Amino acid sequence: MSTSVPFRSHQSRNGYGAPSIGPRSRAAFTRAHGVFPDGTTRVTVERDPIPRYAATGHGAYLFDVDGRRLLDLNNNFTTLIHGHAFAPVVEAVTRQLSLGSCYASPTEAEIDLAELICARVPGLDRMRIVNTGSEAVMFAIKAARALTGKPGIAKIEGAYHGNYDWAEVSQATSPAVWGDADAPESVPFYAGMPRSILDQVTILRAGDPDAARRRLAERAETIACVLIDPMASRAGLIPPDPAFIAAVQETARAYGLLIVSDEVLNFRQSYQGASARYGLQPDLFAIGKIIGGGLPIGAVGGSREAMAVFDAEGKRPLVPQGGTFSANPLSMVAGLAAMQALDEAAFAHLAHLGDTLRARLTDRIARRQAPFCVTGAASLFRIHAKVRPPRDYRESFSTPREAAVLDDLTRFFGAEGIILPKAAAACLSTPMTEGEIDMIVGVFDRFLETRADALAELGKP
Repeated sequence: MSTSVPFRSHQSRNGYGAPSIGPRSRAAFTRAHGVFPDGTTRVTVERDPIPRYAATGHGAYLFDVDGRRLLDLNNNFTTLIHGHAFAPVVEAVTRQLSLGSCYASPTEAEIDLAELICARVPGLDRMRIVNTGSEAVMFAIKAARALTGKPGIAKIEGAYHGNYDWAEVSQATSPAVWGDADAPESVPFYAGMPRSILDQVTILRAGDPDAARRRLAERAETIACVLIDPMASRAGLIPPDPAFIAAVQETARAYGLLIVSDEVLNFRQSYQGASARYGLQPDLFAIGKIIGGGLPIGAVGGSREAMAVFDAEGKRPLVPQGGTFSANPLSMVAGLAAMQALDEAAFAHLAHLGDTLRARLTDRIARRQAPFCVTGAASLFRIHAKVRPPRDYRESFSTPREAAVLDDLTRFFGAEGIILPKAAAACLSTPMTEGEIDMIVGVFDRFLETRADALAELGKP
């Protein structure tokens, strides 16, 4: 592949990166290095080479500390489905804060939120509320172990499931280490990950039903559950293959394995979540993000029988679960306000915007014969620097050249007033309108026009 035509990036003269990053953000990042490793508090903070520091947000837009207004397609990693400073959430939290921020005692608000969610999602009869999506996944896996008496799990290659050792295996694998196509390796996520954990995680390739059946059957005696995100963002934001879903479900039932649906991100796909949309029938759910209205939250749920492992009424539970801030009243009232506003009409609005955007981006790609494609569903979309839509994580994995193109795309969007996350995996929010869709499509089209020569090189074999 030729690399003779360099990609131009929106670099500023002072070398700090895109001109949309101003001097106050640069000054803040300098201060941050005095107290944080690498100057940040989470590895997911995007920087090029420094981060943009936020000052405030209103609706679909974020304002940074330098006063720049940007359309936000990140929304704190898909959490803010109503955008920033959603009035019902602001009112609910303000009212609750005047009454108290947290108690050791439960509140009625936690019952209200749980009743709303349980009423919507088929198969989710009982739930426990925690603080993060990572905790929700962790407790779902622990519940599966308690129910089956087995320690291991199976998961999809490249899928992100938060910060729990077993769920992190093969989360960021690459061609150099990912192994054979029909028998993916269990790849450590961090230095020092115990070999014993790698041995207890079976990796499946999404979209390969025959291999999934075989691998699950071979290790059924050690697998407690199959952890599956119906449309994993880091694995390409690719809608699931019905044959793969059926194969996993049938094999799990045949061998007594449980299915855990991680919908921490994809719960935003419909009024009933993602599993109902794709015909998945989980034993346990892990949900989060949108159900907290912008405040920290996670929840593990499932059938009444499965959730009995957490039952501490008059006995020690099979799976003890606690947390100082679990079900704190601020998150409960914020989540309730946000979820009450997410009625069928709100989801229809988001689906319409998402369908329109993906179709219009695809149209621009075709018109300009550009080496791009678009994946996603509902209010989620991802732009790939590839001619054909990928079918799984391996096909979606970006070459260095493709990654450089996507970095340039993110910088271009930033300079044009839009926050497009790195790797171009993004989301919409309810305050957005056709006007924001026009804006996104217009910026993308200008990118294709101004980068036409370099993109022609990208498309060559």
